[in-house]
Amino acid sequence: MSALAPYASDPARSRGRQYAEPGGEQRGPRDAFQRDRDRIIHSISFRRLRHKTQVFIAPDGDHYRVRLTHSLEVAQIGRTIARVLGINEDLTEALCLAHDIGHPPFGHAGEDALQLALADRGGFDHNAHCLRTLMWLEESYPRFPGLNLTWEMLEGLAKHNGPVTAPNWAMRALDAEFPLDLGSWPSLEAQVAALADDIAYDNHDIDDGLRAGLLTLDQILTVPLVRDCWDRVKQRHPDAPEDRLLRELVREQIGVMVNDLITQCQANIRASNVSSVEAVRAAGQPIAAFSEEMGEAERTLKRFMYKNLYHHPQQLAASERAQRIVGELFAVYARDPSLMGEGWDSRCLVEEPARSRTIADYIAGMTDRFAERAHNELCGGIDRRGTPST
Repeated sequence: MSALAPYASDPARSRGRQYAEPGGEQRGPRDAFQRDRDRIIHSISFRRLRHKTQVFIAPDGDHYRVRLTHSLEVAQIGRTIARVLGINEDLTEALCLAHDIGHPPFGHAGEDALQLALADRGGFDHNAHCLRTLMWLEESYPRFPGLNLTWEMLEGLAKHNGPVTAPNWAMRALDAEFPLDLGSWPSLEAQVAALADDIAYDNHDIDDGLRAGLLTLDQILTVPLVRDCWDRVKQRHPDAPEDRLLRELVREQIGVMVNDLITQCQANIRASNVSSVEAVRAAGQPIAAFSEEMGEAERTLKRFMYKNLYHHPQQLAASERAQRIVGELFAVYARDPSLMGEGWDSRCLVEEPARSRTIADYIAGMTDRFAERAHNELCGGIDRRGTPST
């Protein structure tokens, strides 16, 4: 890695880990943030992302994105931006790889079902659950719970969308155990990771929507940003077949958004005169941002995607089915925690709300296909049309 900028997170100046790890346990030449990245990659929670919904629930085709492939794409974009800005590439990559670990099966549909199940017990939030998983639920090490990640890693995951001014029950408990300065802005690495996520799903979801037939080229060309990129692609490759042009379109859009973000970040760094990571946190506003024009273009694209893809009737039907699966599983386990097995039933020997939150932890760790299999065994299942299986 090239020399770090003065406003970058420096692993040699990390605030450390929650649990001390004697120097003799360090394996090889990796620094603290490289170890964080590797701990994420080798975790069970990261591996489970390969069977968790990104856009399409339990997709039939092999070419659709899932949480795992999405996270890898976010990491590639994030690392590219980090290198140009001179911030820490390893921390940026680790944040990108870990950002979706807290998602339950079936994506936002599963989250909505758990939020409803815990409505009178504090609710469920996938971002806070990501921290719960990495700090408490992973069981990889003999001397401490979780992965014992650095403060900078956990802070970035907690605050990648900005200061947490109204932490929920989960975030409050985590912060009480290992304070994360929730009221300040996070590092520039965390800010870049959040925007790399936006760039990845804004564009790759178009690719999947077209592949699934839920979006058409004529539809997406009504979005000004898409239209401009399409015109440039057509001008460069006038004789190329449409399917290849569509893939080039996605690459073009990603490049345009990445370049805009880098340019605006550099301008914001100069304007704010930040000279340390502490100054980034104290800036009172984000340093990583799109230009005003690109920000509006990106919001317009998001509105289009919600209207035409995420809220497509076919997607809404699949989400309703997924919510029923998660909701019915929660009810079954609440009646009989022994059905969870694997020691989870003993964790439920507590009073509410901890009992219901433990059941939610168990369900949130499921992959889509594990949840479907458990539902088939315990509830009889629901077919893809949403009707109970016979």
